[in-house]
Amino acid sequence: MIFIIFTIYLIASTKSISKTGYESVKAIYICEDCSNCNYKSQCIKGNNSKIPLEKRTKKFETSKKFNRQRKEDLERIITDEGILLRMNRSIQAEGSFAQVKHDMNFKRFMCRGQKNVLAESILLAIAHNVNKLHNKIQYNRTGKHLFALKEA
Repeated sequence: MIFIIFTIYLIASTKSISKTGYESVKAIYICEDCSNCNYKSQCIKGNNSKIPLEKRTKKFETSKKFNRQRKEDLERIITDEGILLRMNRSIQAEGSFAQVKHDMNFKRFMCRGQKNVLAESILLAIAHNVNKLHNKIQYNRTGKHLFALKEA
């Protein structure tokens, strides 16, 4: 077995802010030399580049904060409680759409435009949640799950 060691350098760090105000910092790394790499054709994508494959080097971006948050989320959802909640979430999510469409007789949005549709969908969600809360209070089910939690 042959091990090839490549040197990877940090060349830049970029900071961007999304429309929602989320601030992300990405580190850009580049491989020093990819000429002797056996996996170069699999690693470097894109056939439409003007630079020939022999002269290209691998360049990639990564966000340390995003990777850390993703690892924490993965650890949370693979716990026993996370598995139970995911199983039960899949059961409950589809019912909400059915109740809104059938019980509340919602067929289409009455307004046009992204802001108006967003406002109408928020009002619809509030109405749905108030209706659910009303039913829970009537049947004395507050503080309980809709269905008994299943075991994984």
